Amino acid sequence: MMAFLSLLARNRLAIVGLFVLSFVILLSLLTPFLNLSDPDITNTAERFNMPFSSNAILGTDHLGRDLFSRLLWGTRLSLAVGFLAAVIAAVCGAAIGILAGYYGGNTDNILMRGVDMLMAFPYILLALAIVAALGPGLMNALIAVAVVNIPFFARNIRGVTVGIVHREFVDAAKLSGMSNVRIILTEVLPTVIPVIVIAMSTTVGWMILETAGLSFLGLGSQPHRADLGSMLGEARAALITNPHTSIIPGLMILVIVVSINLLGDGIRDALDPRLKSGALSRPMSKTKVVASKTNQINKENYLLQIRGLKTEFQVKDRTYDAVRGVDLSIKQGECLGLIGESGSGKSVTALSIMGLVASPPGVITGGSVYFKDYDLVQAPYDVLRKLRGNRISYIFQDPLSTLHPLYTIGQQLIEAIQVHQSISREGARARALNLLQNVQIPNAEERLNAYPHELSGGMRQRVCIAMALVNDPELIIADEPTTALDVTVQSQILNLLDDLRRERGLSILFITHDFGVVSQLCDRVAVMYAGEIVEEGATETILKNPLHPYTSRLMACVPKGSAGQKSLETIPGLPPSLDKIPSGCAFAPRCKSASKACRSTEINLIATAKDTHVRCIALEHANLEMTS
Repeated sequence: MMAFLSLLARNRLAIVGLFVLSFVILLSLLTPFLNLSDPDITNTAERFNMPFSSNAILGTDHLGRDLFSRLLWGTRLSLAVGFLAAVIAAVCGAAIGILAGYYGGNTDNILMRGVDMLMAFPYILLALAIVAALGPGLMNALIAVAVVNIPFFARNIRGVTVGIVHREFVDAAKLSGMSNVRIILTEVLPTVIPVIVIAMSTTVGWMILETAGLSFLGLGSQPHRADLGSMLGEARAALITNPHTSIIPGLMILVIVVSINLLGDGIRDALDPRLKSGALSRPMSKTKVVASKTNQINKENYLLQIRGLKTEFQVKDRTYDAVRGVDLSIKQGECLGLIGESGSGKSVTALSIMGLVASPPGVITGGSVYFKDYDLVQAPYDVLRKLRGNRISYIFQDPLSTLHPLYTIGQQLIEAIQVHQSISREGARARALNLLQNVQIPNAEERLNAYPHELSGGMRQRVCIAMALVNDPELIIADEPTTALDVTVQSQILNLLDDLRRERGLSILFITHDFGVVSQLCDRVAVMYAGEIVEEGATETILKNPLHPYTSRLMACVPKGSAGQKSLETIPGLPPSLDKIPSGCAFAPRCKSASKACRSTEINLIATAKDTHVRCIALEHANLEMTS
């Protein structure tokens, strides 16, 4: 409950709607206890008094009745009818939707075809037909409004129910011997209640408006009882001569409907589980930067240089240090492997290079990233936009979520080309076809007209590689592009990347957690743990003689099928939580060789005699002894 209120409080418009609606509801609840004049007493001698007159603060209507009194009593009645109609529609619609979705078959067909019959009529005409059949009156208007809104709830709840009825927890309930009624009440209903609440919060205002519309037409509230719709209907004849009699109830309807819709949007967002871990606002086009500008560093023939990069996630009152002072360099035509366990900060480091970490909650708090002469951390969005997909390309892990499902492969490749190049569509298509052939896609002409779901995982990844190459980039960032592929396709993709690198002189930052991939593709490797680089150097050197205990343990986890390995090594314990990283060496709690000094001393990344860099206190002490 506290988490829900905290998320709701972040939406300022929802809080405004909650405050206004609460005030209106409170005022309507206190109406019977206020010293108001009788809303039904007529006094034609005082008709059409203007607002703030001596006897009526909001004036009087065409029969001399106090508009302020009628407004409060009418608001009370309109709110009660609107909320009651919403509850009736939600209960009936949810019951139909749950039964149809749970039982399926003939039950589903019968119930949903009945709902379709209701939806076949325009809702306002159906409401008018129901009131005409039942007779004018507020209760009959309530029934009409509830009935025409039942299909909205029924179809939404049925869709949700169909999605969960074959889930494992429902199957487990059936296997345990629970009856269908009990499964519906204890397993299905609690799951769909948030959807019902969201649907109600976004339709109550509309139902109040519909009820007011029927009363405006004389089919709802009947004289002498007033609601907001009937007040508008009675005042329409005097709209030109005495507009205050129409404006006052109209403004109240506007305030109620807008406040309910604002609050409903806030409730919908707060109940969305995807938003519980972050802010409700949309991510910025560029990662937020609070780091001070640094002096340009010595490029030393490096294409990319990262110095002291720090990126953190600020979620509520917690700060997660995802990247903590990373130093990396990549030369032209070089492939650098970035390896580590999941959650070590590899992907955040790569995304920080191009300002793609979502803000909020991501923030770059320190360091610099230089791509040739470009300071990417301090660069404005327009500069980054020209570099993204042009001189620096990104290959994501899951090609199915990277490619747009509604556009063909050809359309997406052509768009990627034309965004950065002035070229005709025919020329862009010819280039796209040539790229598909270069990445060894068979029947490339036909694949241009295919949609992503029509290709295999390996084919989709090749398309993503082709898309990364469309503008002849100098640097490709590949974020675990072979993780979801089988061994054969993985080897093909790695060979393809290696061939393209040598043919085009590309530089590659290859993110992985597999030392086998590193040995096949990378010239150098950097090992990352808890947001820091713990060892970096030539791939061959580190594979033959790893110096950091974490690197050694990672390599021990690689299966060795030809060496008669009987068991698969593991690293005991878990990586530290990024909001509670221990002092000293972050790997110390999992390291067999850790000493007391490892847990308290700040450890630097030092150079060794083998042209590698290691963050380990034992090597740091040994290096000092050799120097002395």
